[in-house]
Parts: sequence; structure tokens; C-alpha cells
Amino acid sequence: MAEERPPRLVDYFVVAGLAGSGGAVPEETGGPEPGGPLRPPRPADPITDVAIIARALGEEVPQGYTCIQTSASGHPLELSAGLLGGSQPTICYRRGRDKPPLVELGVLYEGKEHPKPGFQVLETTPYSHSANLAPPGPGHPRTYLTYRRAAEGAGLHALGITDLCLILPSKGEGTPHTYCRLPRNLNPGMWGPAVYLCYKVGLAKANTLVYEAELLGRYPEQDNEAFPLPESVPVFCLPMGATIECWPAQTKYPVPVFSTFVLTGAAGDKVYGAALQFYEAFPRARLSERQARALGLLSAVERGRALGGRAVRSRRAVAVLSRWPAFSAFHAFLTFLYRYSVSGPHRLPLEAHISHFMHNVPFPSPQRPRILVQMSPYDNLLLCQPVSSPLPLSGASFLQLLQSLGPELAVTLLLAVLTEHKLLVHSLRPDLLTSVCEALVSMIFPLHWQCPYIPLCPLVLADVLSAPVPFIVGIHSSYFDLHDPPADVICVDLDTNTLFQTEEKKLLLPRTLPRRPYKVLLNTLTTLHQQLDQTYTRPEEEASLEFLLTDYEAVCGRRARLEREVQGAFLRFMACLLKGYRAFLRPLTQAPSESARDVENLFFLQGFLKSRERSSHKFYAQLLHTQMFSQFIEECSFGSSRHAALEFFDSCVDKVHPEQEKPEPVPLVELEEPSGSELTVFITPPEEPIVAEGSESTPLYCYDGFPELRAELFESPQEQPGLSPAPGPSRSAPSSPAPRRTKQEMKVAQRVAQKSAAVPELWARCLLGHCYGLWFLCLPAYVQSSSSRVRALHTAYQVLRQMESRKVVLPDEVCYRVLMQLCSHYGEPVLSVRVMLDMRRAGIVPNTITYGYYNKAVLESKWPSGTTGGRLRWAKLRNVVLGAAQFRQPLRERRQQEQALRGARSSQPVIEALGVLEPQGSPLSWHDGSLSDVSLASEDPAPGGSPGGTGMTLSAHSAEALDGLGGQAPKAGKRQDAVGTPRRGIGARLQQLLTPSRRSPASRAPPPELPSDLSLPARRSPMDSLLRPRERPGSTASESSTSLGSEWDLSENSLSSLSIQRSSERLSDTPGLSQPPPVEILLSSCSLCRACDSLVYDEEIMAGWAPDDSNLNTTCPFCSRPFVPLLSVQTLDSRPRDLHNPPTSVGAGNKDAPLPGGPGPVLSDRRLCLALDDSSVCNGDAESVPRRVEGGAWAYLSPLVLRKELESLVENEGSEVLALPELPAAHPILFWNLLWYFQRLRLPSTLPGLILAAGDGAPSAQAPSLPSEPAAVQVRLLWDVLTPEPDSCPPLYVLWKAHSQIPHRVAWPGTAPAPLSSLTLLEAVLLHVGFNEVHKAVALLLDMLGPPPGGLHLQRSIYREILFLTMAALGKDHVDIAAFDKKYKAAFNKLASSLGKEELRRRRAQMPSPKAIDCRKCFGAPLEC
Repeated sequence: MAEERPPRLVDYFVVAGLAGSGGAVPEETGGPEPGGPLRPPRPADPITDVAIIARALGEEVPQGYTCIQTSASGHPLELSAGLLGGSQPTICYRRGRDKPPLVELGVLYEGKEHPKPGFQVLETTPYSHSANLAPPGPGHPRTYLTYRRAAEGAGLHALGITDLCLILPSKGEGTPHTYCRLPRNLNPGMWGPAVYLCYKVGLAKANTLVYEAELLGRYPEQDNEAFPLPESVPVFCLPMGATIECWPAQTKYPVPVFSTFVLTGAAGDKVYGAALQFYEAFPRARLSERQARALGLLSAVERGRALGGRAVRSRRAVAVLSRWPAFSAFHAFLTFLYRYSVSGPHRLPLEAHISHFMHNVPFPSPQRPRILVQMSPYDNLLLCQPVSSPLPLSGASFLQLLQSLGPELAVTLLLAVLTEHKLLVHSLRPDLLTSVCEALVSMIFPLHWQCPYIPLCPLVLADVLSAPVPFIVGIHSSYFDLHDPPADVICVDLDTNTLFQTEEKKLLLPRTLPRRPYKVLLNTLTTLHQQLDQTYTRPEEEASLEFLLTDYEAVCGRRARLEREVQGAFLRFMACLLKGYRAFLRPLTQAPSESARDVENLFFLQGFLKSRERSSHKFYAQLLHTQMFSQFIEECSFGSSRHAALEFFDSCVDKVHPEQEKPEPVPLVELEEPSGSELTVFITPPEEPIVAEGSESTPLYCYDGFPELRAELFESPQEQPGLSPAPGPSRSAPSSPAPRRTKQEMKVAQRVAQKSAAVPELWARCLLGHCYGLWFLCLPAYVQSSSSRVRALHTAYQVLRQMESRKVVLPDEVCYRVLMQLCSHYGEPVLSVRVMLDMRRAGIVPNTITYGYYNKAVLESKWPSGTTGGRLRWAKLRNVVLGAAQFRQPLRERRQQEQALRGARSSQPVIEALGVLEPQGSPLSWHDGSLSDVSLASEDPAPGGSPGGTGMTLSAHSAEALDGLGGQAPKAGKRQDAVGTPRRGIGARLQQLLTPSRRSPASRAPPPELPSDLSLPARRSPMDSLLRPRERPGSTASESSTSLGSEWDLSENSLSSLSIQRSSERLSDTPGLSQPPPVEILLSSCSLCRACDSLVYDEEIMAGWAPDDSNLNTTCPFCSRPFVPLLSVQTLDSRPRDLHNPPTSVGAGNKDAPLPGGPGPVLSDRRLCLALDDSSVCNGDAESVPRRVEGGAWAYLSPLVLRKELESLVENEGSEVLALPELPAAHPILFWNLLWYFQRLRLPSTLPGLILAAGDGAPSAQAPSLPSEPAAVQVRLLWDVLTPEPDSCPPLYVLWKAHSQIPHRVAWPGTAPAPLSSLTLLEAVLLHVGFNEVHKAVALLLDMLGPPPGGLHLQRSIYREILFLTMAALGKDHVDIAAFDKKYKAAFNKLASSLGKEELRRRRAQMPSPKAIDCRKCFGAPLEC
């Protein structure tokens, strides 16, 4: 599959300004006329000088100065408190444009501090007297005004002080809106009221015409269907309007102003914009006489005379729109374009740079984490992949929020946003508004602001300030030069760090917040606020290429870390605020009604409120009734696109402790450290046109301003089929959900695996949990391929119950979630309710994703029709009938028992003919020394393509049960002293010694007298029958137990195969024994460690896996070296190549094999009975039918690695790929590993059917259905290797079979050394094991092999050799491996006292580790050898 190209960084390029290229400007100005009370007009010139005059010394106000004589409310002012001897100082100021304006004022207490850098002290009056503002006398520090002036050449557009005022707090006066108040008192004496100086900073302009901005150009010209260009973009590019201004002729052009904005779509998706505003020359000819007079270009005295020394300029903007908030990159790109337009000449047009940047610069991705764009030899920008975080990506800057507002005001605004107040954020810096407003809506995560949100509001849209709903709006501070703020709006001034609110709309006090979380938040923000000054560098340094390549990562890393810490502080507060909210969610458990989506039905509001501390009830009462909290509860109940973020918040809720007064040591938001080895992609500038040899290239493009875009000059995009403007969801079949885990679930699963790896039992259950997760990951394909979807869903429910009974370690809730999702898709709400009840019964609290799928299934699925009363009556009647049936059950059981006894008497001749019992009920006699307990293994596969592996077991205890019921046979074993030859009697002696004499009643086999057509009635609960539909799923019978304590298979699938055949029937007539299946697959995970030449078996491989979903290695238990295990596969295909010719009948190839037409073997012949344990004989003669043998080996993956790879496949190609015949060939590693695990756990799947479909050439367009004949493919899982090494020594169990003339499935290529090939040695080992002297057997083998490196080398350990030999002699179904492990452990400890444990380990005589033993126990019965 080709790699999909990353999305573009920029989607649109826009030019906005005054419409019309050469025509006259309309007379009617399109300037904004927002509503609201108008203020009186303010003077246009800024304040350039401030002075102090002493009225008591006879000083007069200088010419051109204005004296401040009253306070802001009109109260008379008198500094120095009117004391005798005071100079009665008065503050005066002057306006003008003859010098740079004042930008900041201050108050200096002489002797207590030094003036700030850049400030000048006003020490004397214009008349050379002292300008001390304090009254004379001791104890009053000398008080002076200080000021700072704008730099020379700042020009017309420099910010400056536009107004001054004095306030008297004792008279109830506060700081006027948009004013900055000096913190020092101008009257520091003991007498008189306190007086404070306030000043306003603004941009004073005159002679300006304002018009509404229009679209002048765009690229591309056509709208993208997924992302059309909004029509309101021009007014956001120029929020203060497109202006025409008159300047003095020598005024320099100001620095372009960068601004950002956010557009919100109807679905809540955001579009980020960045604009660069600049001025250009405007022709006078386009102005009318009235417009020229308004601009001051014509004399007001002499009509029509033009004034000289004036220049006309207009404001224009260029902007980009994107789905990504990469504002710093946008700023660099737009600045480069502006510089390119005012310089030149150039060889490339401006359009070439625009199209090259848009087509070739992608958004950073994991494959391209760093992108260095070189726009020119001197202009560069660096794009870095955002930190991988579950928090939503936004343009928020928490550092600017904290730096502009401070800790206390930031917490106050948090309270205002949580209670949904009207917030108006304003500043003179438009680029600051968007980042702060984005931070305001991001700090309330997981709540999502639902009301109007305009971070940078144009003046033409200022009517939104009168809306009767809550809002968050950012606006330029010049709006308040003409209008007062609305009465019910809370205004936040980012330039003065003040909050302005009226008495009509007062905020709650911060003390109404939860006490301890509020205290922790405030302390954390205060600490972080003190570290902000150390994280910034000068802008000129950041623009250098050396900084980008060397210090950029370090500086940006510190900023990002501090940014995440501030964001983490707010996140912790919100987690403490909503701690325990999931316990008050109300799931839907019945057919939904019209009010199902109401918050009262989805959340227990009163219970949640009572669980909070009483001092915060007033705050919580307002929070619970906000729109964003209602939306939050609905998202938690029904799921949304933010499910991954909500799940991450739930994990944060589990981590925090609201009762603590310090934050948790582990940060909630983890920041990935930047790595110096990350790939950096360089993007070069567009190529210049090729110049012919010998000729000089002449520049062709020279601009005197930003040009009008020409379509023919744009570069055509290259062929990029996978490029998309925005990231879209992964491709998945709409009819088959793709159950992929979220990143948070993967992190949690990784932590659970690391924790479980230290505990053997937990590690085995953890691997088992991931195996079930693999099956449920394939469940959509299984259900889709099933002929009955409802039956398949109920089969999955039974698998879920089976998983719960095995007490697996589930790292996530995917198993439950997938089944709920499929219930929603196929309309099974009742089953979804059952899954939820089982989930809660298991103690699992569903997360946001699972809970959303559940409620969606209940809400959107069609419930069974009928009235509630009718269903209740039928349920009562059914319960009565079932109750009566339960009372009649004992009578039915007694009648069935009598019939079973009669059937046993009629079937006794069959048993006698087989040689198991003596005629006329004589005692059991084993005078021939044959084995007393063997297994007739039936290879009938289970439904769904899974081999049943169950067979008929006739043991001594089975005979005792038969004779005991018939009253004929005494206890077996009374004649155990009768033995024949040593070789023929070894089996009987071993069976006598290894068979336990006591059995628990729970493990006792049922009486085998049941006739072949009668199955055991399963006891079902009335509740189970009520909830089970008419259509029942197929049986998922498990494999019969192979431990010694269970001799009969009680599974539903094997009862028919256990029934005793009539005497007239042949063994060859049994289904599955007449001929081999068409396709037989052998799988083995036994792998060879090349480092020590030792075979490592399945449970040892599982124990050696690392708890890492990217590590393919396991650890060798003998040399402790890592290696990649292999899963060996061998396919035996006996299907004829010509599909029209049926397969021929099975011929006689082996004289010792049971003939199809002859009598079956008697159990007294030990050699033939043990041959029946080999599947090649049970299925017929393997040599009689020509088979095509294909083999291979693929990496054996741990369930953790396999699950990660399978999820990636499903995400990229959809879940339907798991049901296509191309799967075995396209993804063989995944296919064979899945087949191995599903067969190991006896789980139904479509995988065996894919092998037939792939061989038949089934079309891939349609997924195959479940195979109708499951016996067509038989899958056998082997414990030992499929193909031995050419020079390897045969194991002992193979030598035993060779001596006993029992055929083995492969011919061993190597020859055994003389000491090992002796039958005496094999019988001696078996006798030691039978007499419970395993240590003697181990010592015998160690002596025979000799010490390494000179002794004989076996690839299998001593433990494996003895175990496999015992299983070959007795049959795998008659060896209790757990009991054998106990005996071997005791033998190892006994030998360790003499030889030492290290010596035994060096000679590979140790038994598997406890982790390996637990893995074997957890994954079920041992496999075939």
C-alpha cells in the first residue's frame, strides 16, 4: 500500500483591502457602525510632555499645556493636602506631534528606589522649582513623576499616552476602563486623601477614512469541497477596516502588523488564519473633493487649494488559512512575501513562491517530524511536529495568558468561563488576542465552550456584544475610543492587566471554588509566573539560521515544557473539580423515550452536588446548569469525535487526589523530549528559470507594492494523489467497524504489561487477555462473513463469558466495546445490555468510548416490538412452565438412567470384542502386559474450522464404572501381579504407578452407557432461556482435558464421538476416520536458539517475551540471549488438482495401520493402540493419498506485537481485509500467528476457510462466508519441531516409537548414538519415572550424555526428553503434566544438593521457569508431539 502524503500546511492564500483597481472610491464609507453608547470625541494628538507647576509659588500653566484640576468624577483635587508651606503642585500635560509621544509614566520615591532603565525623572518645574509632589516635612519621602518616551523615528503609528486622569479611591472612584493605574500614591503623607495617577495608551490618528475590507485575490481560485473558503475572511484580515490615511510626506512606513484569527464552522471545527497588515501608496486621483477635504488634503480656508507635504496611504493585508495553528511559521512566510514585494527586481514572480509553499510544504508528521523550509538564501523557517498529546491541538498560549494576566486574574477568568459569563478581551496587540482567547477555552478541558466565540472580532461584527447569550470575544482596544463597554460584560484588558466589571454582573468570589484544588492551582501558577522571563530570546536571534539549527530545540523545549506545566495545572484543577463524575452517569437500560437525551436522565445531578463540599455548592449549582456541562455529559453518554481526549481526562481523574495540598509528582501531561537524531526534511526554494549558455539572466519582476495576483504565474501542482487539505479518518468499511485502541489505551496496556511481567501468573493472563483482544479485533469480519449475524453475535457473547471465567488480565475494554458496537450496527440492544451488565458484574467501569458505544446501541437500535404488559405476562407464564419442568426433572433423569443401564448391557459385547473386559463379567486381567489405558483420539474438527481434538478414552477406571453399575466386575488391579515379559509389561507397570487412585467427585466421568444417539441434557437457567433468541449460535466446544484426572470429554461437540459403536460397526466407519481431510495444516512454535543450539518450546518462548509491543525477540532460557522465534507451518493438501475429479479412495500403504474394510485393532496390542494416538494413522494412511506439501516459517509474534500490527492493518485497509482470501499471501505473518492463537484457544474464526478460498481462487471482491464443511481443513498444533535439523540427534520419544514400531509423522534424518538408541536405557528411564524416582532418571541421562563440552549434545533439555518419552509411552492424554512437574522439581532439588544448581543448569537439566509453567497452564492443554 502506497504511503499517504501528509496534509498541506496552508490551504488558501488571500489578499484583502480596498476594492477597485483604478476607479473612484465610493463616497459612502463602509466603516463599521457598531451599537452601544458613544463617547465624546477624543483629541487626535498624543501626549508628548508632562510638567508640574507649583501654584503656591505663583507659577502659571505654560502655553499649550492642559492642567488637571479635578478627579475623574469631578471632585476637586489638592495635592500636598493643603498643608501650610506646601507648594500646591499641579500636573499639566501637552499634546502634539513634534516629538515622539510618551509611552509610560511612573512615580518615584526618592531614597527608596532607583529609576527604571529608560525612564527620566521630572525633578523641576518649567520655572526651575522643585517638582516634589509630597508635602514638606520629615517622614514624607520626596515624590517625583517619571516618564519614558517612544524611540526616535517611531513615526506616526507608534503607541503613546493619549489621556491622563487622577482618581480618589476615598470618593468611590475606580480605574477608568482601558486606563492603567500607577500603584504609588501621589499624596504619601499622613494628611489628605490618597491620589493615584492613571493614563491611557492608544494609537492616536487623524485624517482617516474607514471602509469595509473586500477580497482582492486568492489562491487557489476554486474552493475545496471539504474546506470551502469562508466569505467573511476579508473582514477578519482587516478587523479595523480598510483605511485611507493622510500622512506627512516624510513619514516612514510602519512595521507590518501581524494578527491571527479563528473561524468556527457549524460542526465546531476550527479554521486558523494569520494576516499581515501593511500600508501602500494610494493615488490621489481616486479621491473626490469631499474625501480629500476629510483627509486634510485641501485647505479649509481657500476652497480647492491643495496642501503640500502630504501623502496618501491605504491599508492592505495578506493572509493564509489552515487547519493547523502554526502561527509562527505563518508569520515568517507572510513577512517574507511582504519583503519580496517591496524589494527587487527578481527572477521569479511572487506567485511562484506562494504556490511553491502551498504545494510542497506539508504539516509535520511522525515520518517528517522536522521540516526546514528555505524560502530564500536569507529567509528560513522551521516546522516541528506538535507534541504527541491526547489534548486537542489549538492555538492557545498559556504562557501569554499567564504573563498578560497574572495568576490571580487567570484563576478569576477560569471561574468566569466555567459559569458562562460574557467575556470581552481587548488589547492593542491583535496577535495576542487569539492566543489568549484560545487559552481561555482550552483551560476548561474537558468542557467545550458552546456559546459564541470570536477571538478577533472585526468592528463590523461588534453587534455580537449586545447578544443575550454568553460569549467570549476579543476586540481591538481602539473600539473603546468611541464606545463604552456594555453593562453586563466583563472586560479584560491584556495591556494593563485589569478586569473591569459592573455592579450588575458580579462574578462569584474565587473562594467558592473547591478550597484545596484552588489553593494548589494558585500556588502552581505563581511559581510558574516567576520563571517566564528566562524562557525568551530576542526576535533577531530567532530569525538566524544558526539559531534554527542549534539552539532552537533547547529554547523551544524549555518553552514547551513550561507551557505544558501551566496547562497541566489547569488540567489538574479540572480533574479535581469533576472527580468521581462517572459514578453518577445513568446508562440507558430500556427502550429510549423522547427525553432520553435530557441531562437529568443521563446524569444524577443532585447526587453529584451532594458529594461536593458544602462551601462550593453555589459554584457547582451554576456549573451543572451550563450548556457546556450538558454537552459534556451527552458526549460521555453517546460518544463523540473527542472520545480519545475524554478517555485521557478519565485517566487524569484517576491520578489526582483533591484532598492533597500539593500536586502529584507525576505530570498529567507528558512531554516527549526532542531527540537530536530526528529526521529533518529540507525544502528548497522554487527553481529559477534555466538560462541559455552564454547569456545573462535578467530580472523580470519588480514591484512597487503588493501586486495583483495573476493566475498564469502560479506553479501548477505536481501529481500528488494522496494529498488532502485536512486529516481525515482512517479508511474503514462502513459496514464493519474498526475497533482500534486509542493512544491512551495503548499507554495503559503498556504499563499493565510491564507490571504483569514481574508476576508469572499475571504475565500469562496478560498474554491471554491480548489473545482475546485479537479475536475480538477480528470479530467484525467474522460476523460479516457469518450466514447468521445474530448467531455470530451470541457466539461472541459466549466467548466473552468464557474470557471472564478464565480471569484474564484485560489491558483495555476493546473486547466489550467491539461487541457493543456490533450490537449497535446489527440492531441487538438487548444483547448490548447483557454485555454491560456482565461488564459491571466483572467490576469494570466502562470508559468514555465504551460507554458511548453502549448508549448508542441502546438508543439507536430497534427494540423488540410489543407492549411492556404483554411481554411481562408472557414472561410470567414462561417462568411457571419452566418451574414445573424443574420439578419433573428428577423423574426424567431417573427414566434416562434406566434407559442408559439397558443400553450399557446391550453394548457390553462390543467392549468384550475389543478385549477390554473378560467375558461373563470376570475380573480385569492384564496378563499380556499391555497398557491399561490408551486413547482413541478422534481428529474431528470443531465447528468453525477448529479441530476438536477430542477422542474416546477407555481406561481401567472406565471399566470399573461400567462393571460397578452392572454389578458384575470387582475393582481393577486385583491381578496386577501378573506380568509378562519385561518389554511387554512395562506399559502396564507404568500405568499402574502413574494413574492416581483417588478422584474428586467433580472430575469423575459420566457413565459411558449412554447410547450413541443420546446426548447429556444441559441444565439451563430460566433466565438464560428467556434472554436467548430462537436462533442459537454454533457450538464453540473446547478441547477435552488431557490431564490425568479427566478421562471423559464433557464438551457438547465430543459426546457423539464418545458414544460406543455397535458391534456390527467398524472403527473405520466413524466420521473423520475414513479418509484424511482435504487440507491439513501443521503448526509449531518450537524454535531453535542458534547461540546454544537448544530448542525452546512454546511456553518458554511466551515467558521470554518482553512487555513491549515493538520487540520481536524472546529470551533463551538456557543461554539468556535474545532471538526471534519462528512459527513453522506445513500444509498438506490432498485435494486433486483437477477440481472436476473427486479424490480417489484411500489405499493400503501401511500394514500396521487399521484397514478401512477390516476389523479395528484391539486394545491389547500396545503397538497398534499407541499408533492410534498418531493423527496420521487415525486419519487414514498418509502415504495412500498423494499430498502436496508446502512449508515455511514466519516470525512468531507475541500477542502484544501482533495486536499492534493487526490494528495498523485494520486501520489502513479496513476490517474487511481479515475476511479476504488474499490475507494468507498478503500478510502471512499476521495470518499464521492469528491462526495459531485462535486454534490454541479453540476460538471460532474464518481463517481456516480462507485457506480453501485462497486455493480455489475465490474472488477478492466479496468476503467468503464461514465454511459449510469445517472438516475440510484440519489444523494441528504441534509441540515439537515440524522438520528436524539434518544433523540433529533423534529425541528419546522418537527412539521409543521406532523400537515399538509406531510410525512417526516425519522420518528423522540423523542417527542416534549407540548409548541412546538402546531400548534398555529407555525402559530404565520409564521405570524410574514410574517408581517416582525421577532423580535417578535424570542422573542416568546425565551420566549417559557426559559433561559438556565433550559429552553428547541434545537439542532438547533433560526435562523435555523425559516428559516426551513418558507421553509417547502412555499417550499424551494420560500424563498429568502438573504432577510430573512436581516430581521433576523434587528430583532437581535432590540432585542440586550433590551436583549444584549451576551445574545442572549448565547441563540443561533444569525445569521450565514458573512463568513458563503458568503460561502453559493458562493457555490450556499440551499440544501434540
